[in-house]
Amino acid sequence: MPRPKQHRRVNSPPLMKGYKPFGIPRSELETIILHYDEYEAIRLLDYEGLFQEQAAEKMNISRPTLTRIYENARKSVAKAFVEGKMIVIEGGNVEFDREWFRCRHCHKLVDEDLNRPHCRGKDNHEDNDLIPIKGNQK
Repeated sequence: MPRPKQHRRVNSPPLMKGYKPFGIPRSELETIILHYDEYEAIRLLDYEGLFQEQAAEKMNISRPTLTRIYENARKSVAKAFVEGKMIVIEGGNVEFDREWFRCRHCHKLVDEDLNRPHCRGKDNHEDNDLIPIKGNQK
């Protein structure tokens, strides 16, 4: 029996839920799923410029596991760019550093401290406006 997968630690969900090619309606696009851990690997390695050992430690995984995640992420992003597919960032076996929410109206990211920025003419986000962002999904 294989050992259970360890949750990959992710600092926070991405600001955007995904990306799509310019000028093509969403209904006409195929989708590629980029898991939160794949997004985090790209963020840590390419955006933050960390070494693989440092990034793996931040994500609470081994360096070889990070390498596999990063390889899958790069292939997914390359496929979306070359084939003109939409990228949706969601799911995966992850654990966020705290609880996160997304506003159903303005789509802003809000953390558990409820630092609620103004939302479309409202004074703040209300609880029923906030959709929890969950890790530990496949």
